Amino acid sequence: MDNFDGMDFNQIFRERTKKFSIAIIRALSILPYSDDVSIIRKQVIRSSTSVAANYRAISRARSEKEKFAKICIVVEEIDETQLWLEIIEELEYISPEKILHLKSECEELVKVMTRYKFKLSQI
Repeated sequence: MDNFDGMDFNQIFRERTKKFSIAIIRALSILPYSDDVSIIRKQVIRSSTSVAANYRAISRARSEKEKFAKICIVVEEIDETQLWLEIIEELEYISPEKILHLKSECEELVKVMTRYKFKLSQI
């Protein structure tokens, strides 16, 4: 993990979700075109960038309800991203090393965002 000393939780995860979506884009952009790859690539890029965009929007939320609504979207989108990564792994589209790294980061983000959603639901 990068050195995030001195950064607050929100900034750390703004960076992590952005880096995660960039890593997915880079890993999949090198794949040759085919109908199935194109559909899956589009879906996983859309869901992973949605995680980053909606997490970023949390910091600009005007109320706790709006913040909770955004974290709900983040949790849904990171879960969808996890599904697409599992499909990519089973179809062997990218190397086992790359997919393991992406799945590991995705799993960590799922856990953190789910806990954050629960915390916000208690407010």
